[in-house]
Amino acid sequence: MNLNIGTKIQDWLIHFGFTQEYAFYAKTGIEVILIFLVSLIAFFITKKVLVNIIHNFAKKSKSEWDDILLNRQLLNRLSHLVPAVIIYAFAKNGLEEFPNWSKIILSGINIYMIFIGMLIVNAFLNALHEVYLTMPSSKDRPIKGYLQTVSIFVFFIGSIFIISIILGKSPYKLLASLGAIAAILLLVFKDSILGLVSGIQLSANQMVKIGDWITMPSRNADGDVLEITLNTVKVQNFDKTIVTIPTYALMSESFQNWKGMEDSKGRRIARSVYIDLKSITFCNHEMLEKFKKINLIKDYIIENQTKIDEYNKALGIDESDRLSGRNITNIEVFRKYCEIYLDNHPKIHSLNSPYTLLVRHLQPTEKGLPVQIYVFCKEVSFVKFELVQAEIFDHILAVIPEFGLSIFQSPSSEDIRSLNLSNLQ
Repeated sequence: MNLNIGTKIQDWLIHFGFTQEYAFYAKTGIEVILIFLVSLIAFFITKKVLVNIIHNFAKKSKSEWDDILLNRQLLNRLSHLVPAVIIYAFAKNGLEEFPNWSKIILSGINIYMIFIGMLIVNAFLNALHEVYLTMPSSKDRPIKGYLQTVSIFVFFIGSIFIISIILGKSPYKLLASLGAIAAILLLVFKDSILGLVSGIQLSANQMVKIGDWITMPSRNADGDVLEITLNTVKVQNFDKTIVTIPTYALMSESFQNWKGMEDSKGRRIARSVYIDLKSITFCNHEMLEKFKKINLIKDYIIENQTKIDEYNKALGIDESDRLSGRNITNIEVFRKYCEIYLDNHPKIHSLNSPYTLLVRHLQPTEKGLPVQIYVFCKEVSFVKFELVQAEIFDHILAVIPEFGLSIFQSPSSEDIRSLNLSNLQ
């Protein structure tokens, strides 16, 4: 407070009968109360008036970034500096007669201002991250991990200055002495350091980003990435549970990113039906006539049968000799039917597309002959994809008996019971 004002207050108190000593202490007390009231008024004006004016002005502007940068949290924290600056000026200039108290108050205000400064920087970084999220590039290159690193660095440096004020030592000497405890710091901040390095690699190589569907069996993760931070990656599984994975685990362990599949607009179906080997046979005349009535394979049957007849006739092979000549099998017709059916399916990429469309045999097993459907569905979202896949196999399973084939199925207890009863009879 101005020296003249303090002198006038002291003279005024002496005029009312105070002694020189009591007037001095009373004057100091009045100055402290006045400074406290001025600080409260300044804080109220800043927080309730100026902050609201600036905030309302930002809301009226067309751009979004100023609404985020000038959010209430950032402005409110800035408003806490106003009373601190007023008290700091008073303690430095108005308490010369009380050097010890002045030193304590100045130290406290310095600590308070450093702490508020750290909170302001942290709020600014959070606002900066919100601004970045409004940009298209934020989906491919998350920066939250980098901002958290800057925030940790700011809090670390701020803490050093606060400790130096409390101990009354130079912060540079404290920083120099940190070399002796570097190993402890590396141990304490191991996850943060590993997370920072991993985050840089994940971002630079575009290995994973927010919104990607990833699968990581070792961490029970199978869902969409919600957040990528300095230390953790949050994944929301399809059962709505949240899995938290250390960021460095994505570099040290294997995971599967389905983003390529989603971008390609083609999701693979690779599923087999097992045909009972006893049901596979050559097609007789009645079967071929029946197949000719199926519109999808009518042309294939006629064309293929003509080629086979010409081949057998050229070699002089009788029609009754099925072992020496060429013949059509029911499994061959079934495979061709599935291929044409899938090629004409509106939700499956056709043979003319860059995607594979294949109906093939796999190695026969004790469960029969696997006939694999290997195609790419146009629907990539989980629910729609499963519906298309179910529709296709509903149809395939239903038409198998039409080709004289049967599905292999392990005998149930009811089948064994029926067999035993028939043997007893």
